[in-house]
Amino acid sequence: MQSDSKKNTTIFQTLIYKYQTMPVQARAAFWFLVCSFLQKGISVITTPIFTRLLSTAEYGQFSVFNSWKSIVNIIVTLNMSGGVYMQSLVKFDEERDKLSSSLQGLTTLLIAAWTVVYLLFRRFVDGYFGLTTTQMLLMLLMIWTSSVFSFWAAEQRVLMNYKGLVALTIVVSIAKPVLGIIFVCNSEDKVTARIFGLALVEILAFSWLFFAQIKKGKTLVSGKFWKYCLGLSVPLIPHYLSQTLLATADRIMINNMVSADKAGIYSLAYSISQIMTLFGTAIMDSISPWIFQKIKDDKAEDIPRIGYLTMILVAGLNVMFILLAPEVVKIFATSDYYEAIWVIPPIALSVLFTYAYDFFAKFEFYFEKTGYISVATMIGAALNVALNYVFINVFGYIAAGYTTLICYMMYTCLHYYFMKKLCKEHMPDKRIFDTRFLLLITVVSLVCGFGIMALYNLPLIRYALAAVILVIIYVKRDFVLKLRTLK
Repeated sequence: MQSDSKKNTTIFQTLIYKYQTMPVQARAAFWFLVCSFLQKGISVITTPIFTRLLSTAEYGQFSVFNSWKSIVNIIVTLNMSGGVYMQSLVKFDEERDKLSSSLQGLTTLLIAAWTVVYLLFRRFVDGYFGLTTTQMLLMLLMIWTSSVFSFWAAEQRVLMNYKGLVALTIVVSIAKPVLGIIFVCNSEDKVTARIFGLALVEILAFSWLFFAQIKKGKTLVSGKFWKYCLGLSVPLIPHYLSQTLLATADRIMINNMVSADKAGIYSLAYSISQIMTLFGTAIMDSISPWIFQKIKDDKAEDIPRIGYLTMILVAGLNVMFILLAPEVVKIFATSDYYEAIWVIPPIALSVLFTYAYDFFAKFEFYFEKTGYISVATMIGAALNVALNYVFINVFGYIAAGYTTLICYMMYTCLHYYFMKKLCKEHMPDKRIFDTRFLLLITVVSLVCGFGIMALYNLPLIRYALAAVILVIIYVKRDFVLKLRTLK
């Protein structure tokens, strides 16, 4: 017994030593990974509670609200807290504080102006969106709070300041579902109650970040930074809007073309699949500053080794997730939602493409070729709406999952083409990504993902395959741990 205790203590001490001796970049990347997962992870984990508190129709209405919020956010804020801001932080590293505070001021001005416009035309807008005035005002408030947080969080990632971000993320991630459950259980209008719980947490947790960055930068208005960021953001509006439509149009169209309860079932499948998106997003959020820095330092040839490694990791996790989809749906919802198992495979497979595209788009952002980004996304979004309209009418709402996958495949291929074109122009002596290796990852993932669907009624075989995958992951754990060598 004593030897076992000493052995466990030694292992623990070894882990602590390894953590303490890790480069600050690797340590920060780990905690940013944790933060990104917590931001959405707890929301996904608490889905089983809300699918039982809300009917399929109410769950569908709440999902449609979130879909509209994503679209409105692009129009109102120009999404300046996204890729443009991260790229600007690297470019204007010596004026970072002024940049951050001035963009906080610009975003707040834009949201205030659009709120006035909404109030003037609220009856028309409410009717078009199918939302109440209270829900729309809460939406605009949440757009402001999430933008404030995104500016601050992006700056923390660039500066490798992870402690404050981790603490705030933990508090918010726990408070949102807790207040949501309390409000939903004590309200007749459960959809509005759910939205109000989210908005209340965000205003209490994030609003002070606005004043903190303003105090630090002492600049609300900056012609230099406003002109620069607007010059990049405005041409990107079609890209961001199309990207959001690509991700949300299916739920809105199912709600309008089929029913709210089918939109709820589809939304559950989409929400569950976000578990896999969380891993991809968390990894990309952690390594984005590193990617931009590599391009800036003319060392872009270092990017593929991390790209291939993480793509294989994301692909493997998605295949594992598809393998256990029937059990996951049973855990997350009642039998009313069970049809969602047939939507999960194509949506989960599309996660690999959404992750891969981001590597290619980083080059478009860095070289300020926003036109390329917009063209690729607009084509993907237009194709998605057209295919949804045709195939939902013919095959039903489940077809939306397959149209989503097809569109993300097209979308990623276009970004890859544009990245190759830019590399030929700006770094002709470097080979960035191997097409054949990317195709191998893609084909193997698709074959495995769709092949597994034939085993949904054979649980023992699926469990055995899952065990094999876990063993492989354990054996190859050192390969996965190479992620920490971001140098």
